[in-house]
Amino acid sequence: MKHGTVVVKDEMSEPGPAKASTRERILEAATELFYARGLRSVSADKIIERVGITKVTFYRHFRTKDELVVAYLEGLAEQERADVAATLTRAAGDADEAIRLFAETIGAVSCQPGFRGCPFINAAAEYADPDHPVRRTVAAHRHWVRAALEEMVTPLGPTDPAGVADELVLLRDGAMVSGYLGDPATVSRSLHRAARAVLGSRTQADTSGPTTAA
Repeated sequence: MKHGTVVVKDEMSEPGPAKASTRERILEAATELFYARGLRSVSADKIIERVGITKVTFYRHFRTKDELVVAYLEGLAEQERADVAATLTRAAGDADEAIRLFAETIGAVSCQPGFRGCPFINAAAEYADPDHPVRRTVAAHRHWVRAALEEMVTPLGPTDPAGVADELVLLRDGAMVSGYLGDPATVSRSLHRAARAVLGSRTQADTSGPTTAA
């Protein structure tokens, strides 16, 4: 049937496999619209119109818009985990190369058309309540990022790899903002230099600190 100028389908008449396809189409539309326009400014109706489905079909897949926002973020988190795994595979056990490739990936993302910064930082800015499911999803992903960076830098020898990972998360956040507001072409180089400086200072501090008199 038609709703305005959009052709919609009644999912009840579609074969079983179409359900997964419909969910994917909703997520694809949400991913595009949420990132480009913001989570709060994109209504469920706008996504329904973009996909060309009924409200009944939409809410059969996602009970609330917030549930869709969480699914959108979880999809992005899954993609980032795959990207980091690919980076580690390319580095072939070379931790310094892994850090360089990590910075290179951030720089490449920042140079993509339509880049608007880190979607997780953007989501946190739109949902103030730290106990909201969206914020919990953001927190879970940032915890994973921190753990992945800690694992990445540990072979380089700092005695406080968790502290280094915390600082690298700060650098990553700044690089994503800089890629959006500044010159994205400089992000990779600057992030790699800053990461190496953090690692160098931590290692020097660990090996050349003051000694205790006997």
